[in-house]
Amino acid sequence: MAGSTHLDLDELWDFDQPQATEQKFRDLLPEVRDSGDVTTTCELLTQIARAQGLQGHFEAAHNTLHEAEALLPQSAPLAHARYLLERGRVFNTSGDRRSARRLFLEAWEFSREHGLDVFAVDAAHMLGIIEPPDEQERWNLEAIRIAEASGDHRVRRWLCSLYYNLGWTYHDAGRYDEALELFRRALACHQEVGQIRRARIARWAVGRALRSLERYDEALAVQEALLVELDAINVTDGYVYEEIGECLLALGRPDEARPFFKRAYDALSNVEWLVQQTPERLARLHALGVDED
Repeated sequence: MAGSTHLDLDELWDFDQPQATEQKFRDLLPEVRDSGDVTTTCELLTQIARAQGLQGHFEAAHNTLHEAEALLPQSAPLAHARYLLERGRVFNTSGDRRSARRLFLEAWEFSREHGLDVFAVDAAHMLGIIEPPDEQERWNLEAIRIAEASGDHRVRRWLCSLYYNLGWTYHDAGRYDEALELFRRALACHQEVGQIRRARIARWAVGRALRSLERYDEALAVQEALLVELDAINVTDGYVYEEIGECLLALGRPDEARPFFKRAYDALSNVEWLVQQTPERLARLHALGVDED
């Protein structure tokens, strides 16, 4: 008779270390296979595929998902929902948004049908990222509605990301006051659950929204406070340097801004996606960081 293995796969994730997370899941796989727990084996395989996709190993990720799909029991809605989500995520990360959208919509409908709110929120969250701007708000608000009404901590822990993502949807649309409110809610959420690094990112976004609102002194204070914290732990953050430079420049202090633009360029010119997708941003940082003497 097949055994049953109780694993909280989501708690095993470290999204900053996808390679190490993949290995963690692989270490568990033989024991789970040997137990005869096909459902958990499938779920593990989907998470291995997710880790592979985050590392850019898209072919390997799809092959792992093929393996999961071949084993997928008919009466395993949790595994099925995970499979749909992770197949969609691999398509999305590899640039095939059309296929990703189809999988996320299927995951949304399947999860709602089976009462799997945690996966329904995940699907809506992904649709809130990949859909056109006029649809992003609708999906994020739907996900927030479900998460805020839920008594399940696994569902509610999505709120931090949902507030943050909706904040950027508003910011990109020029709705800066609403963006600021959402970033502040995301910050409070991350602080409440003790996610220090993500709380810093949300604080950075608060400062960014303040700059868009032309509240430059407040924006600068946020970024300078972050800089003090990061320097204390010897962390380099080109985005913080960039924002300090932009705030100082907006305040008419270009000489003070220059070294921060230089530090931002030195740090961010090593970020591959920025080099590929926003070369003009890096060129501007480089120009603003050049010493005129």
